[in-house]
Amino acid sequence: MPDTPTSLRVLIVDDDTDIVDALSFALEQEGYTVFIACNGDEGIELADKHNPDLVLLDMMMPKRSGFLVLEKLRRANRIPVRIIMMTANEGNRHREYAESLGVDAYLNKPVPINDLLARIRALFAGDES
Repeated sequence: MPDTPTSLRVLIVDDDTDIVDALSFALEQEGYTVFIACNGDEGIELADKHNPDLVLLDMMMPKRSGFLVLEKLRRANRIPVRIIMMTANEGNRHREYAESLGVDAYLNKPVPINDLLARIRALFAGDES
């Protein structure tokens, strides 16, 4: 785990450029190092390359869905990366599946930036409420 919250490496995996732009701006303002992937395959490649502390993961993306990325990340990492899945899909079945794969949070879009930042701080403070 990082020494300070501002040393966090965050990988955003989302194909919506407006969301990516807003998230990356807010995270960089908090002092986080941000990496961006626009599809699931690129997300896995960047996760392998940069070993992020946190992945903000969209569920529906081209090339590889968020679920497939989540499964791969959970199998590949000896030290589990924190993962927040964000989706416009409000189905409970998807939430339950994501939770069974070990997401740290499952948030419905649109996610208010302040709420997301608070959730990130809580995850890395050991408070997963």
